[in-house]
Amino acid sequence: MGKRKSSAKAPPKKRMDKLDTVFSCPFCNHGTSVECRIDMKNLIGEASCRICQESFSTTVTALTEPIDIYSEWIDECERVNNLEDDGAE
Repeated sequence: MGKRKSSAKAPPKKRMDKLDTVFSCPFCNHGTSVECRIDMKNLIGEASCRICQESFSTTVTALTEPIDIYSEWIDECERVNNLEDDGAE
């Protein structure tokens, strides 16, 4: 004879919130002006500001999200600023 099945329910699945695709510009500080686009056909990700026309592009993978492109842009801006600071001293 078989056992009766337990009446306990499975725990509910956690819902993942959507990540942002629009960000503030690091150059003009205008909120929600930077839009990130991913071209999986050419493996290029681009972030561009609608206000000051600044842009940044990088290579992407299948796991890349718009926040990753924006984060790389911020990191590159900080790296360039640190190089300029070191060269001025």
